[in-house]
Amino acid sequence: MGLSPAEKVAQILPVLEARYGAVTTELHYENPYQLAVAVVLSAQCTDVRVNQTTPAFFARFPDFASLAAATPEQVLPFIRSISYPNSKAQRLVQLARTVVEKYSGELPKDPAELQNLPGIGRKSANVIASVLWEAPVIAVDTHVFRVSRRLGLARGNTPEKVEQELSSIIPPAYLGRAHHWLILFGRYHCTARRPKCDECPFTDLCDAYQNALLRSPRSSG
Repeated sequence: MGLSPAEKVAQILPVLEARYGAVTTELHYENPYQLAVAVVLSAQCTDVRVNQTTPAFFARFPDFASLAAATPEQVLPFIRSISYPNSKAQRLVQLARTVVEKYSGELPKDPAELQNLPGIGRKSANVIASVLWEAPVIAVDTHVFRVSRRLGLARGNTPEKVEQELSSIIPPAYLGRAHHWLILFGRYHCTARRPKCDECPFTDLCDAYQNALLRSPRSSG
């Protein structure tokens, strides 16, 4: 009989911790405002591209107040290289105005309140809360979703269901770090296409590998 998801995670997390250590988001930021903006910009966009864009953005709009006073048309030139720049310009201004008007310019710390802000969904709220305040939540992005299902840590078919499953088997103190470990493992190792199964330390535990779904085809030559 195979291992349960809880038994698997007990073996997998120490390996990921040894590999990646005390990592955090790859987005560059210096304060809650900058992280919130970077997270909004990162939707369907690489962290590398966001990090190339934000220095000029923050020089022009250094805080929620200055961004709230701007129009989407004034924001747009600073984020043209980002995916969906028009909609993100609108969301950023709406976000800033809401934070200024409703929260006196300070991000709320409660993930439930965060996810109700313009441009901040459940995943983004969990990222912000776990990175800034070490809230015991795990954000499920495309990498976490893929790796968790491949390894058999979760079987849910939506990010919300996978989040619930992971939250039930990962100790609360590890949730935020596990998010980053799974992202890095998915981004650079267990990739969507051509995962590096030959280098993977978890093939004995991996449902997908054991089911021969991800094994690289052998060369016939």
